Amino acid sequence: MKKIVFIVVAALAVLAAGVLLSGRDGAAQAYIDPSDQAIVARGNTVYADHCAACHGAKLEGQPNWRERMANGRLPAPPHDVNGHTWHHPDAVLVDIVRHGLVPGKTAPDGYESDMPAYGQVLSDAEVVAVLAYIKSRWPKEALEAQKEVSLQHPRRAGG
Repeated sequence: MKKIVFIVVAALAVLAAGVLLSGRDGAAQAYIDPSDQAIVARGNTVYADHCAACHGAKLEGQPNWRERMANGRLPAPPHDVNGHTWHHPDAVLVDIVRHGLVPGKTAPDGYESDMPAYGQVLSDAEVVAVLAYIKSRWPKEALEAQKEVSLQHPRRAGG
């Protein structure tokens, strides 16, 4: 009996952790809180490995990020306060990381982007961590505004 109780408790703990970190529960994951320093540190590593090459080591984005390149696409935007990342709810940011910029969903119809989809590369926990890291670099005012947007639009990430 003790073994069954232990298994049930362990399974519930794993399930709860998965829900909190996966972004699949709209209420639990409407807002990714960047206050957990362990998650932010993990996100720093994920960002350095997968994002910094395009979005800049200091989240500064590519030069002239608002001007179309010769191929008609826009350069990678900054993720610091100078960009627009903090204008989007967390569910949208998670969706963009997982699936890239999808025309008609997370980008305007017909939009072409160099943003790759990381859904098969990064775990759900890594996606949350990288977004927590990015958010940890924003000033308090931007973070509060983004939190409000996230809580007002808690659609399920990836859904």
